Amino acid sequence: MAVLITGGASGIGLLVGRRLLAAGAARLVVWDVHRAALSAVVAELAAAGYDVRGDLVDVADPVQVRDAVRELEAAGIVVDVLVNNAGIVVGREFLDHSEADIARTMAVNAVGPMQLARALLPSMVARRRGHVVNVASAAGMVANPRMSVYCGSKWAMLGWSDSLRIEMERARTGVRVTTVVPYYIDTGMFAGVRSRVLPILRPEVVADRIVRAIAEDRVLLRMPSILNLLPLVQGLLPTRWFDRVVGDWFGVYSTMRHFRGRT
Repeated sequence: MAVLITGGASGIGLLVGRRLLAAGAARLVVWDVHRAALSAVVAELAAAGYDVRGDLVDVADPVQVRDAVRELEAAGIVVDVLVNNAGIVVGREFLDHSEADIARTMAVNAVGPMQLARALLPSMVARRRGHVVNVASAAGMVANPRMSVYCGSKWAMLGWSDSLRIEMERARTGVRVTTVVPYYIDTGMFAGVRSRVLPILRPEVVADRIVRAIAEDRVLLRMPSILNLLPLVQGLLPTRWFDRVVGDWFGVYSTMRHFRGRT
């Protein structure tokens, strides 16, 4: 089994990659935009005896994505599991976003995963097997100040991912789709975030649950589990009351107030 993970040289992507190799994946392909981290990870895993390939690819660039997929095909690498993990966040009020901020956030978090899946899916469908894992966010379920564009990108990821799942199932392609919806994860990407009620997730726990979800062909993985109640709460409470209870009393709308992000 060959696995391709975007943003796989650090954070959740790296943890998931290590666990899949330990679980028996024959080959790991890591895509990342950080050359030094990518080289270090490939060297480390190769020294441990694993078959690992690292490619410097910006998923926001469709030309780079297309060329990198062609290189994998030319090398005879058949991707069985795609983990769309790469993501970025700006963490500012909407009017403080530049045009470039908006375009890049949408490209990395939403459009890039679609383009990559579009490039790999024909081979999966032809082989009647494959698994696409899309790492979205709880920000795709709840609007939040200081992350409006990020929320928009993750709402797009959620809608596309589950629509893709339905298409693959109805056509009986044999391709599975898993959508991962985590709360804030303590990886540095959201450094400075403060959560009053829900716990900030430990990266190791999140990685373990993603690997388990892949093995179990889970359709949807929300973390923590209390997020499964969120659609019910949103449906029962009028919007202004939802703002008051979840946004203000639970403190969700103030979580990004001290955001610093990864340095």
